[in-house]
Amino acid sequence: MTEPQEIEAKFWKALRSDMTLMLGLDGIADGHAQPMTAQFASDDDRGPIWFFTSKEADLVQQLRGSSNGVAHFVSKGHDLFATLHGNLVADNDRSTIDRLWNRFVAAWFEGGKDDPKLQLLRFDPERAQIWLNDSSLLAGVKMMLGSDPKEDYKDKVAEVSLG
Repeated sequence: MTEPQEIEAKFWKALRSDMTLMLGLDGIADGHAQPMTAQFASDDDRGPIWFFTSKEADLVQQLRGSSNGVAHFVSKGHDLFATLHGNLVADNDRSTIDRLWNRFVAAWFEGGKDDPKLQLLRFDPERAQIWLNDSSLLAGVKMMLGSDPKEDYKDKVAEVSLG
């Protein structure tokens, strides 16, 4: 049986490896999630998660101070899926920008760390639902032998409080 803590640990490991989330605003009818590269300022698995973007991005334009954010994650091997909900805010803290700055971010901003378009977003995840994908050849064989897929899958989902 897989415990929620194990599922959560697998999520953080996969996110730190893959680093790409679809980030958007919760409850915004015309808002679309967009792919963003996650940055971590510490080894704390509970956040915050930081994102470099442009002040001209639709997501930034729709932010109203502190907003309800939502992020969707799929691991590269499609063996883990997650939806995170939390607080999203624009936060150009210079010490965080300095700590997270790297050549990949620099390629997007001609003016470097002082580029007037640079916007750092802070996402503080509060809760998540995480799914482990057990769709494999073994799962198919087990089902052919009479195994109930619903029973096998019930310990592959975790509701996790991250706040």
